[in-house]
Amino acid sequence: MLLLVLGALLLLFCSLDVWYFLRGAQVFIEAWFQPRIWDILVEQSIDGMVLPHDLDYMGHMNNSRYLRECDFARFHHYMRNGLFMASRKLGAKMVVGASTIRYRRSLAFREAFEIRTKILGWDEKAFYLEQRFVSKKDGFVSAIMLCRQNVVRCSPESIIEFVCKRKIECPEFPEDLKHWISYISASSQALRAESGLEEKNK
Repeated sequence: MLLLVLGALLLLFCSLDVWYFLRGAQVFIEAWFQPRIWDILVEQSIDGMVLPHDLDYMGHMNNSRYLRECDFARFHHYMRNGLFMASRKLGAKMVVGASTIRYRRSLAFREAFEIRTKILGWDEKAFYLEQRFVSKKDGFVSAIMLCRQNVVRCSPESIIEFVCKRKIECPEFPEDLKHWISYISASSQALRAESGLEEKNK
């Protein structure tokens, strides 16, 4: 019987990223029981640590793990400020439309860090967020990410008004965010033009 259970667990771990769902459940429970944050523009943080399954062959945190931890941090952020539940009630979905991460110093095994997430602003289609990996050892910003979170079947402004019960003025975008948005727009235009040429050549 024990061998059967161990075999089933091994099959589960081989066919499914169990740690992903366990981490997701942990983040959900933590956010659910923490106090509500009423200011949607305030920076929030979530703690993390580099564990064995996060490592690459060099003994550092795998590049893809940064992106996954950012997913959890955004979910935690939206849970605590009410944007997640508001989007669900309005029938909206939030999906990542673009992200850019810059690695400044690797995070080592068992190194504790926090991810600081804040909403920089929004437009008619998406929220724009900044997320920083800050080492608890010395406060160094090990990585920084910009993320465009597209809102489907609704608008960011509608979600914010639902949460805050009033209209909130969008902050002015930082210069680096403006440049990044311009790059995304230029890339989209180039890909659309490329697709148009491919259609003509068929």
